[in-house]
Amino acid sequence: MSRELRLRIISGIVMAVIILAATWYGGMMFRLMAGLLALLIYYEWSTITKLSETNPTGYAWGWFSVAVMSGNTIFGEPSLDLPLLSGFTLTAALFPVLRGRNWWLVSGIVYAGLSGISLAAIRGDEQTGLAAMLFVFSVVWATDILAYFVGRAIGGPKLAPAISPGKTWSGAIGGTVSGVFAGGAVAAGYHGRISFVIVGLALLLSVFSQIGDLFESFIKRRFQVKDSSHLIPGHGGFMDRVDGLVFACFTVFLIAVVHAAITGDVPGSGGGILPGF
Repeated sequence: MSRELRLRIISGIVMAVIILAATWYGGMMFRLMAGLLALLIYYEWSTITKLSETNPTGYAWGWFSVAVMSGNTIFGEPSLDLPLLSGFTLTAALFPVLRGRNWWLVSGIVYAGLSGISLAAIRGDEQTGLAAMLFVFSVVWATDILAYFVGRAIGGPKLAPAISPGKTWSGAIGGTVSGVFAGGAVAAGYHGRISFVIVGLALLLSVFSQIGDLFESFIKRRFQVKDSSHLIPGHGGFMDRVDGLVFACFTVFLIAVVHAAITGDVPGSGGGILPGF
């Protein structure tokens, strides 16, 4: 076994233990993890897109915005999440509108801020939030792992060769099928049954997790970088590891926002915002 592979395995195990422990305990521990992740994502996003060079004032505004949102995620009031995200995003939009800057700052604030907000909202403080978070993890991880192995084993037509030459349609389909089965297993373990809502949701999250993976590949290819950073030994950066997860969480959170618009419930107010949980 090579030194790089050993390093990759060890750091992967350490990350898994930290994530699952924080998810199990929930509360402040999980919110702290979600808030720190948002900050790390903004750091990597701004580094990839060279915001400090192309838009130094906006770069500083992005740090302030994500820091405030992360602070609210950890210590604050969940009902302020969307107003803060909307306010900081609209303010950041003044840079490209009034000063002719690009939109990487705006998208970075949304990507990083919503990452922490959606994770914390799904987990919440209740037992249903724990089951919902484990459901999302199982779908995303099963999709990612099986997509790799099925794609390697079967091969075939490329999924998006201009963005990520290694991904195939066979891998994408295999990953989606395994994600649905894994999510169904978690739901069955929690509820004792599997509903059409759960199957449909697992399918949707699996697809969007793969879209998230392709999205990050597009960003890295656009700026000609291999890894989002070198913060995780053997793995690259945090964005490299959570790209599919955050897109799946975005999907859940946006579904919850639509549900809230109908029912009046505030996403993240207690946990269990995932439909079917």
